[in-house]
Amino acid sequence: MAKKKKEADMNLYYINHGQASKTIDDEKIKRKKAKEREKRIKENKVEKEENFDLETETVIQMTNRNKIKKEEERKRKISQEEKRRRKRNKKIKFLLKTFLLLAIIIGGITFALVSPIFNIKDIQVANQNQVNVETIISLSELKTEENIFRFSKNKTANKIEENPYIKSAKIHRKFPSTVKIEVEEREHYYSADFLGKYAYLDKQGYILEIGEENKEKTILQGIKTPEDQVVEGNRLNEEDLEKLEDVIKIMNATKEYNLNDKVKSIDISNKNEYSIYLEEEKKKVYLGDNTNLSNKMLYANAIIEEEKGKAGEIFANGDLNQKFRVYFKESLNV
Repeated sequence: MAKKKKEADMNLYYINHGQASKTIDDEKIKRKKAKEREKRIKENKVEKEENFDLETETVIQMTNRNKIKKEEERKRKISQEEKRRRKRNKKIKFLLKTFLLLAIIIGGITFALVSPIFNIKDIQVANQNQVNVETIISLSELKTEENIFRFSKNKTANKIEENPYIKSAKIHRKFPSTVKIEVEEREHYYSADFLGKYAYLDKQGYILEIGEENKEKTILQGIKTPEDQVVEGNRLNEEDLEKLEDVIKIMNATKEYNLNDKVKSIDISNKNEYSIYLEEEKKKVYLGDNTNLSNKMLYANAIIEEEKGKAGEIFANGDLNQKFRVYFKESLNV
C-alpha cells in the first residue's frame, strides 16, 4: 500500500510539474541503471583489489627470491673463503711436515756419514772359488774404517767385474759395519792353443787367463781370433764363437758315452771337418760337420770298444743318411 501510495504521489508530482510523460517505468529504468552502475563500480573495485593482491604477491615473491639468492651468494662466498682457508692451512701444514722431514733426513745422513758406528769393520766375500778373497777385496778398493755409506755399490761391483773370472758381483751393506761381496765366477772349460801358450776359455768364449800350462782342460786347436785380440777379458771373434757352439754339442755327444773326460783336444780349424783326439785311447775321431753327432759318436764308441788298445783313426765324417759306414784305420807308426 505504501508503494502504491508513493507511485501515486510521484504521478501527482509529475502532473503538477507538467511532466505527465514520465511514467513509473522510467523511474524503474533509472533505478535499474543505478543498480547496474553500483554493481560495475563494485566489480571494478573487487577487480582492482584482486589485481593489487596479485601484484603485491608477485613483488613479495620476487623480494623473497632476491633474499634467498643473496643468502645463497653469501653462503657461497663464506664456503669459498672457508675452502681457501683450509687449503692455506693444509699447505702450511704440508710445508711444515716436509721441512721437518727434510731436517730429520739431513740430520740422519750427517750423523751416518760422520759417526764411527758406521765405519767398515768387516769385509766378507761369498761364492768365490777361482779368485781368492784378497784379490776380490783389493779390486773393490774397500777399506776398513772407511764409512760404510761413502762408496757406490755399482761402481764397486764394476771394479770387481774387471777380473775376467768374475761374471758378476753384488755388494750388500750389513749395518752397522759389515760389507758383503757376492760373486758369480766364470768357469774354465777349454784352453785355446795359442802361440805356444794357452788361452783359458769359458763356455761363452771369454778369455779368462793366458797361461803357460793347460791345466788338464780340453784344448781347442785352430782358433781364428787375431793375436792382438787374444787378451784377458776379451771374447773370441764371431767365427770362433760359432764354432764354440759346435764344440759344446760335440762334448755333449761324447758325454752320452762317457768319453768327454777322455777328449784331449778338438780341432776347429774347419767347421766342416771337426775332429777330436782321445789321448787315453790313442785314437783320433773325424766327425765332419755338426750333423748327426750323437749317431756318429755311437758308431765311434763301438769301434773304440772293439779296437781297445789300438792306436789309429776313426772316420765318422760321412753322411750317415746316405748309408756311410763308420770305419777304423789303425796306425802302424805307433
